[in-house]
Amino acid sequence: MRTHPSPVAPSKEPPSKEHGRRRVAVRRVRNGLWLVASVVLAAALVLGGYLWSLATAFDGGRNTIVGALPLDKPPRPAAAEKSLNILLMGSEAGNSGSAEAAPDMMMLLHLPGDRSGVYALSILPGTSVDVPGYGTRRLDSAMSLGGVPLTVASVQNMFNTPIDHVAIIDFEGFRGLTSALGGVTVNNGTAFSSGGANGDYFPSGPITLEGDAALNYVRTGQGFTDGDIQQVKNQQAFVAGIVDGMLTRGPLNNAVTARGAISDFAPFLSVDAGLDSRTLGSMAVSLRSMRSQDVHMFALRTSNGAGADGGPVQIADPGQLAGISGALASDTVADYVQAAGSGAD
Repeated sequence: MRTHPSPVAPSKEPPSKEHGRRRVAVRRVRNGLWLVASVVLAAALVLGGYLWSLATAFDGGRNTIVGALPLDKPPRPAAAEKSLNILLMGSEAGNSGSAEAAPDMMMLLHLPGDRSGVYALSILPGTSVDVPGYGTRRLDSAMSLGGVPLTVASVQNMFNTPIDHVAIIDFEGFRGLTSALGGVTVNNGTAFSSGGANGDYFPSGPITLEGDAALNYVRTGQGFTDGDIQQVKNQQAFVAGIVDGMLTRGPLNNAVTARGAISDFAPFLSVDAGLDSRTLGSMAVSLRSMRSQDVHMFALRTSNGAGADGGPVQIADPGQLAGISGALASDTVADYVQAAGSGAD
């Protein structure tokens, strides 16, 4: 019978200290990766719930304006395909989206295609424009004649550019927003008093506004030597202060503060159906690198005139109107503002 030698088991040498250290190191790395993955997952779940909470607060509280945007829009040139135009209006009316809510503040917000900043063009509500179907009238009359869609159409006609979204802020909403920000700091160019029994005095220079004082600051339009123009400057300074406060103090980083601010502010905001939390979130992501110095404000220059009914109107500077219209069409508003310098505002 043929036999086979028994297999010889390989000798087991005791593991070296170096081998043991490698196994411990690998285990630590593996455990570390699991820890990082767990933290990332937890953060994603928390952030997702946080963002969902903010979105719910906004979408549930805002007022939606049905048919806010007219179907007939000027064509958008290929050069401006990725830009966005938003008409922002402010009103003291209780229902800011109603036809009775004549706007006291109007700004055309332009976001260039590369999202390198935000350009806010102030327009005096009394500016003489072509209101579709009604001829030449004051811009603010479009609200009573045809509501938000006619107002949007009138602004589109002014600049021959499409408007993508519209938002109307009831000035009362600023009360809660300024409180949530812990006050809004503005650089007040001209000292003035808001008047009335509960009026406030606003000295020139940096001032902090909150609550009723903030409302009085943006609403006051009387007592200035240059009338509505100074009120526009004050409103621009206030909006700039809000943007700066949001960017530098980051109240949205605090879940309780953020939800409280949105819940308090949303009921005073009327927007088109498409301006929801998803759209705003997309805008926020595209503007994530923006700083306060990237917000540029200028105004449409006007001169005093008389309307067809003999009432006072503001006549837009035709050269500036043409320049801004061309810049919107070519998505070169940044170049226009830079070239115009101080003359842009």
